[in-house]
Amino acid sequence: MKNYKKYFRLTADPADVYNALTNPIMLEIWTGEDVVMEEKAGTEFSLWDGSICGKNLEFVKDHKLVQEWYFGEQDEPSIVTIKLHKDGEGTSMEVVHTNIPDDAYDNIVEGWKEDYFDALNQLFEE
Repeated sequence: MKNYKKYFRLTADPADVYNALTNPIMLEIWTGEDVVMEEKAGTEFSLWDGSICGKNLEFVKDHKLVQEWYFGEQDEPSIVTIKLHKDGEGTSMEVVHTNIPDDAYDNIVEGWKEDYFDALNQLFEE
């Protein structure tokens, strides 16, 4: 199992980034895929038409999102924590992803860069 931590800089306010990460309509706009998302702890979510599934664990409006991502049978849950920090005119998005299966690590790291950051960046640059 591996862990991942990275900061991404976005040109939008933390409230706008939080909305893009938690609002199902906004998620569908920037992912281009069907999603299931409810801003409520304990609910199941699905992104990219089921490519990423898990459980929402915690929401702190405009500041933090914590999710468990499912990778099949695991002894330790894979937890994603996204913290949004005001950074000048934009947001620093801190991503911490723990207990990533070794065989999925490279794909997950690429996904954080391309599927999350690049897509969010495009959403806010327009």
